[in-house]
Amino acid sequence: MKRYIYFDNAATTFPKPEEVYTFMEHFYRHCGVNVGRGQYMLADRARGLVTETREMLLQFFKCQQKAVVFTASATEALNIIMRGIRWDDEYNVYITPFEHNAVTRHLYYLKNIYKLKIIELSVNKETLEYDVEQIKYQFQEDKPNVVIMSHASNVCGLIAPIEDICDLSKKYNSINIIDMAQTAGLVETDLMRIKADYAVFAGHKTLYAPFGVAGFIIDRNSQLQPLLFGGTGIDSANQELPDTIPEKFEVGSLNIQAIAGLNAALKWINKIGVDTIRKKEIENKRKLVECLKKFSNISIIGLNDGVGIVSCLFDGYSTDSIGLILSDNDIAVRTGLHCSPTAHKFLGTYPSGTVRFSVSYFNRNDDFNRLFEVLEIIDNGG
Repeated sequence: MKRYIYFDNAATTFPKPEEVYTFMEHFYRHCGVNVGRGQYMLADRARGLVTETREMLLQFFKCQQKAVVFTASATEALNIIMRGIRWDDEYNVYITPFEHNAVTRHLYYLKNIYKLKIIELSVNKETLEYDVEQIKYQFQEDKPNVVIMSHASNVCGLIAPIEDICDLSKKYNSINIIDMAQTAGLVETDLMRIKADYAVFAGHKTLYAPFGVAGFIIDRNSQLQPLLFGGTGIDSANQELPDTIPEKFEVGSLNIQAIAGLNAALKWINKIGVDTIRKKEIENKRKLVECLKKFSNISIIGLNDGVGIVSCLFDGYSTDSIGLILSDNDIAVRTGLHCSPTAHKFLGTYPSGTVRFSVSYFNRNDDFNRLFEVLEIIDNGG
């Protein structure tokens, strides 16, 4: 079977480690039962898998005193958090210029209810660096009530200095929310040192797990209000939700197959090592950039030392047409706005967006050689 060349890892990493496929199939075939809904051996095994996966995540982010809430997606996790905050009229909400629609669309909805003031954190457009000194003055002028930050942009890969900004915002008792969709499993993150109230992860991206499992890290004494209501498998006679975490946020049935995949992915990451995975991605990004820079008809947008995401434009071609040409040559990329229109407005690529290449641990030298061949054809007008 012909190998498809995959440069859309910011959307979802592919392929996954072989251990993920194997363990998901085995566990679901032999123990694909509901968690917390029975007292028989298979239910205990399923419960044990979920507990182990929570513990691995807490160890992974160095925050064993906190709790893990599982959701179906990072978008669902952000909705639970943002809807569960006790908002007040005229709160000041700070965001990065690189937020996903999972954040900005929700804020747009909330703004019309609570008259929120939404402010972008200062980023230098020339150097593409967060201006922490200017952010300090921003906070002095408009006290931060809530700060929401994508740890890394899904358009250009820029990493936010979340520790520094959280330190500043906590001086004003801000609620801090970190979206780690593009960094969890790839960038070492100590959530006990970083003053974040909520940190969201997406299993299917840099954690190399399947779709269907995501979640957030939360303080065990958090007063966040639940968004969804329903069965939890415990205290069923009580018509009020349990007040314990994670139970009050995990109504309905957990996706045990996806959690099994995450469990295997975490063990794979621990075996390989986050530093090794990060170094491989940096190396693959370097190869990608070297390949793109060989062509004068390609402009790289917002290049920086962040995660393995590179956006670019092609002279004389729309982003969609380049996507189709690459697809016809068995190369997968993402084109358009990538669900992050504010990022493109900041980078000057709105409304057409960019051609986005994103690498992973599993890209091989052959991928870059084949990409060069196709880019050469495009450069020659073929």
